[in-house]
Amino acid sequence: MNDLIRNESSWDRQTIAKAVSVPSSRSTDVETSHIAAAEHTASGKRGTNVGKVIELVRANPGRTSAELARLSDLTRHEVARRLPEAEKAGAVYKGPKFRCTVNGTLAVGWWPSA
Repeated sequence: MNDLIRNESSWDRQTIAKAVSVPSSRSTDVETSHIAAAEHTASGKRGTNVGKVIELVRANPGRTSAELARLSDLTRHEVARRLPEAEKAGAVYKGPKFRCTVNGTLAVGWWPSA
């Protein structure tokens, strides 16, 4: 699932498994959102992207989701969706708000967990 993660370790595999165990659609979402979420998870793309986001944060600590997206092949929306999952798994955490260099709005920076 996370074969794209450099320096793969069992900690990374466990973290990604924990991250993708969290539902990615809300109970109030329409049925098609649940179907899309299930397909994204089953295909392995969700887990791969969680791994990519964790690596992005490790390599670029303190960046916003928009800034991280600019440094990757993922869309800002995909990065923004995977960051909270990586946070719930304990791999990253939110730092203080500051002005994002990409879109000029206040946003949190993301930091790797110890």
